[in-house]
Parts: sequence; C-alpha cells; structure tokens
Amino acid sequence: MSLTITLPWPSPVLSPNARPHWAKRAAAVKTARKTAWAATLETGVLKLSAPIPIHVTTKFFPPDRRAYDEDNLKARMKASYDGISDAIGVDDKHFRHGPVEIGQPVKGGSVRIEISEAA
Repeated sequence: MSLTITLPWPSPVLSPNARPHWAKRAAAVKTARKTAWAATLETGVLKLSAPIPIHVTTKFFPPDRRAYDEDNLKARMKASYDGISDAIGVDDKHFRHGPVEIGQPVKGGSVRIEISEAA
C-alpha cells in the first residue's frame, strides 16, 4: 500500500501556540479530521485488516514566505492524522513519521502526506 493525500493548509487555530475559544478550536479539529478522512477515502484505499506500522511523510507547501516552525506545523496536523487513521482503520499510534519537509509556497498553501507500509 502506498498513497498520497493532499490536504488544505492547516488552520492557525490548530497551532499549539494559538489560544482560541474552545468551541472555535473544536470546530477546526472536526473540520480537519473530516477533510482528511474524506481525502483518504477518495484515494480508493480500503481499511486494513491488521494494525501494521505505517510510514508517514508530510510535506508542507506554505501559503506565503514566512518562516514556519516544523514542530508546530506537525502539531497542527494531529486532527488530520486522526482522520487518515479513521479512513484506513489503523490507530495512529502505528504511524512512523519521517522528517517534516517544507516546500516552496503555493497559493492558499497545501499539505501532501505520503503513507506506505513501513519496512
């Protein structure tokens, strides 16, 4: 199994440094999780029958040329990783994350997540 999922730029509300109202954060988490779940299902992947280690590579394409903190960007993706986990039927505790990559800016920003069975 190997697939690529493209997601929108994560909401700043999901940053560990943000201090939004709890309802605003909860809405952003719900949206991110549902979006990632739907994008994963669109790839045609089926639920896996047994938990296996999953290698995850995340590449961010920011909406502007600001310097982004890799740790905070990855933390913003927690709800999205949960959505992917829901779609493939593997708890995200089995995800093995590679180093975060930051690409060139694109209009609106996006995130490309590649997942495959870990070797």
